[in-house]
This record gives sequence, C-alpha cells and structure tokens, in this order.
Amino acid sequence: MRVLGLDYGSRTVGVAISDPTGFLASPLETIKRTDEVNLKTTVRRIRTICEENDIHLIVLGLPLRLDGSVGTSAEKALHFQHRLERDIYKVKVIMEDERLSTWEAEQPMIEAGIRDRHKRKEVVDQLAARIILQQFLDEHTQEEIEELIPDEFKL
Repeated sequence: MRVLGLDYGSRTVGVAISDPTGFLASPLETIKRTDEVNLKTTVRRIRTICEENDIHLIVLGLPLRLDGSVGTSAEKALHFQHRLERDIYKVKVIMEDERLSTWEAEQPMIEAGIRDRHKRKEVVDQLAARIILQQFLDEHTQEEIEELIPDEFKL
C-alpha cells in the first residue's frame, strides 16, 4: 500500500511517495502552479498520480505557526485538503504538522554548497514532502495506516 505526501505552497506542491510496503518515503516531483487560486490543474495531476499508484491515503503538510496556532498558510492547506477529498475519488487526506520541514529540507543542500536559492527551490518542495511523509510513516504502524483508509476505498 503506497501513501502520497504533499507539501502545499502558493506556487508549488512538492510530492513524495512511499514504497509499496509503506515504510520509506521518496521524493517524486514538484507540481508548479501558475495561479494560486485556481487548483484545477494541480488537483488533476494529483488525481492522476493517485490512480496510477493505487493511492487511497494522502498526507498533507499542515504549516502551523511555531506556537502551534493556525495562520493563513495553514488555512490554505486545510482548504486544499477539502478540495482534494471532494475532487479525488476514494482518497482520504490526513493533515501532518510540517513546522520547519522546508528548513530541514534545505539544510543538507546549503551544507553541500548549493547556495543558489533557485537551484534549491527546484527540489526543496519534493524533499519537504518526503520529510512530511516519512515523519507520518515513522509515527504509525502499517496496521494504523490501513485503519485510516475507509473500507469503501479499499478494493
């Protein structure tokens, strides 16, 4: 059973996917968005990824403020969660605290000498999605993850 991880941003959505056993997350792609308000193309691409990989569970990063409160970015991510659940058939979306995931994703690249912010941006969203998804996978057993998926979504 594969799980999809997403790092939702105003211009990009980082995508990561688990291995078939649900233990290891890997970066997959970055979906570039030309319009922050229009989500149709973004949702369509995520739907295609879910259909191609038989995914019924998405872990979406929730960018809470450092004090744990919900700000504008978190509100947008929650709206995106509802949009995904509405528009993608048989997919449940779980929110995962993602505070500092982008910072954590950038640090190895900075340490490796990749100083150009534009070059880092090419992959940082995918890496942040991988961190969000791996955190979720590490915190839950395979059985707990299976239980999160409604029975009517399973084949």
